[in-house]
Amino acid sequence: MRRSARLFEIIQILRASGDPVTAEELAAKLEVSVRTVYRDIAALQAQRTPIEGEAGVGYLMRRGYDLPPLNFDAEEVEALWVGLSMLARTGDSTLQQAADRVCRKIEALRAPADWLQVAPWGAPPDDPAKGCVTIATYREAIRAEQKIRITYESSDHSRTERIVRPVALIYHIECTMLAGWCELRNGFRHFRTDRIWACDLVEDHFCGQGEPLRALWQEQNRWAETYGAA
Repeated sequence: MRRSARLFEIIQILRASGDPVTAEELAAKLEVSVRTVYRDIAALQAQRTPIEGEAGVGYLMRRGYDLPPLNFDAEEVEALWVGLSMLARTGDSTLQQAADRVCRKIEALRAPADWLQVAPWGAPPDDPAKGCVTIATYREAIRAEQKIRITYESSDHSRTERIVRPVALIYHIECTMLAGWCELRNGFRHFRTDRIWACDLVEDHFCGQGEPLRALWQEQNRWAETYGAA
């Protein structure tokens, strides 16, 4: 999480809490160190954000502090709420956490649209505690244009090790697919993320090739067509 987003999130947490929030609690929610929280609080106070309290006691946001309203009408808020809620069905735990943060920001500035409910059933969550590779790893590799080494299990239960240049993620209802240029097959392949048993970022990058590869992949693959077997 970028520092600017983290500072905003600290403000949201303190505004939503009626009791002092300790640095340890903030650190756990933001997944950073306590020392980082101390620095962020000091930076916010230096910007005249009305945060009261001190290390070891807890922090409170002085009443009356507000942020500029979001320029969304009622239907736009409802569309955001449904769309963000549907992220729970992708199995992408990191995106789900980000969606929860956005929903809290919407709630803080507008009435929540929690009467719009989305069924949570879909792809299984990418829980690292169960040995799953987080989908965030693939998104990181796509953004960085970095090759990955994966161990993939096909539908016949045979396993292969591949070097892949990842170009896209496709979120289906019951699974998430990784699209990439497979160096083993010398072509584009699609991999179900729940069949990837191991994934490591490789030192090699394919800088500048991401967009051309993605354009070629989009040209070769249409949503109405069945994906080629991996």
